[in-house]
Amino acid sequence: MADLSHRMAEVKLLLKGKDGKPLSNTKVSINQVNHEFLFGCGAFETLPYTNGPVVHNGNGSLNKVKPMDGEELEAFHARLEDRMQKWLELFNFGTLPFYWGGFEPEEGSPNTQQLMAAAKFLKSKDVTVKGHPLCWHTGCVPWLMNYDNKTILQKQLERIHREVGNFKGVIDMWDVINEVVIMPIYNKYDNAITRICKELGRVELVKKVFEAAQETNPDGIFLINDFNLSTNYEILIDGCLNAGVPIKTIGLQSHQHQGVWTREKTEEILSRFEHFGLPIHFTENTIVAGPLVDPSLDDLQDAHYEDDAATPEFEQKQAEDLEKMYRNLFENHPLVTAITNWDFGDGAWLNAPSGVIRKDGSLKPSYNALHHLIKEEWHTACEATTDAQGFVTVKGFKGKYEITAGSNKVDFKLTNDSKPITVTF
Repeated sequence: MADLSHRMAEVKLLLKGKDGKPLSNTKVSINQVNHEFLFGCGAFETLPYTNGPVVHNGNGSLNKVKPMDGEELEAFHARLEDRMQKWLELFNFGTLPFYWGGFEPEEGSPNTQQLMAAAKFLKSKDVTVKGHPLCWHTGCVPWLMNYDNKTILQKQLERIHREVGNFKGVIDMWDVINEVVIMPIYNKYDNAITRICKELGRVELVKKVFEAAQETNPDGIFLINDFNLSTNYEILIDGCLNAGVPIKTIGLQSHQHQGVWTREKTEEILSRFEHFGLPIHFTENTIVAGPLVDPSLDDLQDAHYEDDAATPEFEQKQAEDLEKMYRNLFENHPLVTAITNWDFGDGAWLNAPSGVIRKDGSLKPSYNALHHLIKEEWHTACEATTDAQGFVTVKGFKGKYEITAGSNKVDFKLTNDSKPITVTF
């Protein structure tokens, strides 16, 4: 059996009544209601749920749907409600799209209100929210090309100050810069961010964007994120840290359309990034319930799946592969503190069957496999009785709990801080 001590904690609770007297020899129920570990997923469909009736087009922008009559509208909202409830039943961490091209297609008119509605809704459900990304060469706004490099940089930094500042307290975690390794040599098309990265160099651009984020929200958690997990990324991170860049967490993308990672590959990659001693997030994880993409394809953006790519056998394999990956990361790698399954529903990116629910909203084996791990196997719930002094000791997975005595219920957190906690009913 795996040693999960790094995911668990123990605390002594002192239970008191409103009169201040200890609740001695009292039966209590203890139930975990949220994990400290971030079990995440792309939360793009929160946008139509909170801003409907609209659909999102994948880059964060919202498009109005055709006019619907009463029954159609009712069915539209019922579908969104069903998908949202299934999302919330499984995940406690959501990534929202802030791709500049979709977020601010017209200069000076960002979709702040729509993203804020989605972020506040998730936060109200005790979901940690991350914005993705603040600086990226792909999906950048065309109007930025109208300016010289100095102005492009200025507007990029202003954008970071604006978003991090506006969403502070609602979104305090950001992928600050995305895919820097390829950024200055990206040649698919000309874009403003590649221009300034060529001029400044990778480390200098990373330093400037991180400093802008840090200045605006000193308590924020800011990630560097990349799909290129070669030694080039390792060297880049080392150079950034030596230059004083306030990187709080390392983001590793794990899109596995061209082959599911072996245990050996995962361990090799982690061995090169764990030595920094920083928390590691698997920020974009996809395991596909369908055929693999041609390994010779350089850019996954050029891949596309047919509607009938998924089969029951592929779906079962996806579930088994996901479970193996989650088990390894959660059970064996303390520095890994988050895993984000990139697609919730099939057909989201590349039309790939990479979600945990199908296009019709039905649950796939992968959903059930993750639900078993997160909500059952890695879940703490127990009954206990306080001692004569009103104390009870709780040991379980780190996270948020409810303790119930009679008809009264109180929240507490189980963390690495082992100091006794007084709970008053």
